[in-house]
Amino acid sequence: MNELAITVIGRDRPGIVADVAEVLARLGANLTDSTMTRLRGHFAMTLICVGPAAAEVEAALAPLAADGQLLATVRAVSPDGETAPAGEPYVMAVHGADRMGIVAAMTRVLAEASGNVTDLSTRLTGSLYVVVAEVDLPPGIADALARRLAATAADLGVEVSLRPADPDLL
Repeated sequence: MNELAITVIGRDRPGIVADVAEVLARLGANLTDSTMTRLRGHFAMTLICVGPAAAEVEAALAPLAADGQLLATVRAVSPDGETAPAGEPYVMAVHGADRMGIVAAMTRVLAEASGNVTDLSTRLTGSLYVVVAEVDLPPGIADALARRLAATAADLGVEVSLRPADPDLL
């Protein structure tokens, strides 16, 4: 069996998740990790599964993309195995008036502190821009990092918070 990374993107419509999941189930591919979202009317899904060769999965998904509304890609990836979290889990939330560079600047501060973004979502509602990022931080740096994030946020004219992630939530 092969570990595969699969992406499916395109115009949203009901049934895409079911269609993809059914194809994978028919092939005997076991879905291990996935994320899916709708972005301004566009569907985006990334998943990891264990199954047959990438070419076989790509061929089986091809009919879903035949009308040109979806694009499905499949590639083999190296299994990582189970690993312990690399750091302490935190949530960074940013909100304020929309402007270019918010995600770039805030994630650069995280990266410079060896923070690893494990999940990120953004939303633009009118002129309000919101960023929520789950991050793993090296132990003991959260207070200093929060000060650097606050300084960067002030330069951007936005607000930021950094708080420990709730361990009871998935």
